Amino acid sequence: MLVFLFSCGNNNTIEVNNPNTASGQGDMSSLPIFSFESEEHDFGRIVEGEKVSYSFKFKNTGKSNLIISDAKASCGCTVADYPRVPIKPGESGLIGVSFASEGRKGIQNKTITLVANTQPNTKVLTIKAEVVNYISN
Repeated sequence: MLVFLFSCGNNNTIEVNNPNTASGQGDMSSLPIFSFESEEHDFGRIVEGEKVSYSFKFKNTGKSNLIISDAKASCGCTVADYPRVPIKPGESGLIGVSFASEGRKGIQNKTITLVANTQPNTKVLTIKAEVVNYISN
């Protein structure tokens, strides 16, 4: 199945190739593929109130443009930033994640769910931290 997406106000057209069919017999070989260096990051111990950030690096190792349509964090204390342009085969990109530890204590595990034109269409990234009142040397 071939789908064309149009946007009001500009002449950009994005082609999305979705091989899924009602019978489930589609050809998956032409799809984009997320290949992350790591899907999890541990900030270690951080002091409550500290804001920390990390960038997950990925590469499109598939055969068509990778289009990320959304990134949702499991908590309001976590914010994700993702490329809003198609990532061509062989190109790399970054998913930036910020965690605000204000009002959080103890072990924190947060997820970021990416929605893209991959199969499956979601990818979950995880960040961890131990939030403490202070760090002793």
